[in-house]
Amino acid sequence: MADMLKFVDRPQSYPAKRTAAERAEDFREIAERYAPPAAEDQAGRCSQCGVPYCSVHCPLHNHIPDWLRLTAEGRLREAYELSNATSTMPEICGRICPQDRLCEGNCVIEFSGHGAVTIGSVEKFITDTAWAEGWVEPLVPGPARGQSVGVIGAGPAGLTTAEYLRAQGYEVHVYDRHDRAGGLLTYGIPGFKLEKPVVMRRVDRLKAGGIVFHEGFEVGRDATLDELRARHDAILIATGVYRARAIDVDGHGHGGVVAALDYLTASNRKSFGDAVPAFEDGSLNAAGKNVVVIGGGDTAMDCVRTAIRQGAKSVKCLYRRDRANMPGSQREVANAEEEGVEFVWLAAPAAFDGSDGRVTAVRANRMRLGAPDASGRRAPEVDPGGAEDMPADLVIKALGFDAEELPHLWGAPELGVTRWGTVLVDSKTLMTSLDGVFAAGDIVRGASLVVWAIRDGRDVATTMHQYLKAKAKAAKVAA
Repeated sequence: MADMLKFVDRPQSYPAKRTAAERAEDFREIAERYAPPAAEDQAGRCSQCGVPYCSVHCPLHNHIPDWLRLTAEGRLREAYELSNATSTMPEICGRICPQDRLCEGNCVIEFSGHGAVTIGSVEKFITDTAWAEGWVEPLVPGPARGQSVGVIGAGPAGLTTAEYLRAQGYEVHVYDRHDRAGGLLTYGIPGFKLEKPVVMRRVDRLKAGGIVFHEGFEVGRDATLDELRARHDAILIATGVYRARAIDVDGHGHGGVVAALDYLTASNRKSFGDAVPAFEDGSLNAAGKNVVVIGGGDTAMDCVRTAIRQGAKSVKCLYRRDRANMPGSQREVANAEEEGVEFVWLAAPAAFDGSDGRVTAVRANRMRLGAPDASGRRAPEVDPGGAEDMPADLVIKALGFDAEELPHLWGAPELGVTRWGTVLVDSKTLMTSLDGVFAAGDIVRGASLVVWAIRDGRDVATTMHQYLKAKAKAAKVAA
């Protein structure tokens, strides 16, 4: 058995990143995966502590110390099987989870000052190895139950639920408005964080397992919610939240002021080789432009780093709080700084100046942090010290996302929603106000992390299975 107490004299080491100049030239992931000796060496730094805070703070409660130990011992197939037991997408979580805020940020070794175990990089290594070695088994449906499920939304919550229910023997149909499945994994997250073949191979596995995908299908246009309910024994709403939050300042309607998701989707479509007119005509292309991104979350980091790769003249990120209070991953901020992004902390747009209907500059107020707000964070307020202007040919709004008006869009006024527009569910069953209609992921909790969407998909699959079994039993008794 490997010695698991080497963290004192075995330094933390992440896979080497390509230089900032190299990675700014393409959309490949910025770091390669570990070679086996390095992965085993780093996994062996785990102290196998009695209370694994890494697992506690993982939304999926992955068995992290156990698969780290197996990796350290060279038992990679067993490590993969254990990792895969709690997550439908371990290699994706290994790439895009904010480990610095979750598992690694709560590692006991991190608390001791020796640097956390590189959990995310090891997780990526384990599952990438499993794919390369053919250990990832096909999705095998259970015995047919004679019941069908409709899943609206092919993002991580919907795909997770579809996989679990197909394995239980249900006929599963997934409906998505886009021409490719994956949701934000496909069109929202850039390739330098998550290369698209990694997502597509997961989708292909589900298709091979008999899950039927209806791509380019828009509920409300191609069918109402009631029509889908008539087709299936149960429905899951897993649409995510896509409506961009607005900036209500003068000039917000100028050309060149765009939403983050529109910008990122155009870039990702180009990576697939699609024809993207708005990219080709420069509307959603940062090449040669002074770019200002407004926001401090991970979506803002995706935008600034995409702009660098598109050949922007300059890239600035405005955030109304300071660095210590930003919601995005500090690792992503560091990567962006390495690549040439300038961060303007404690700044917020006051107006967008323009000429001939196009934005030419951002007028930004300087901000300061006042008293804590209801969330406990210090609220930003305008600093009377003055404003500043900065040139901008492209302004990207990355202020977060809200739910679309699903009851209106879907012709389902009886679907209960919160005052924020998210879908109301029973906290135990995750069923909505409509019998047999469930909801999970961001459309319930608001914009959140992929790992939480996977967790919600896993949870709702369990309650839907219970509902469908009871429904089948009741039908049998009635017959």
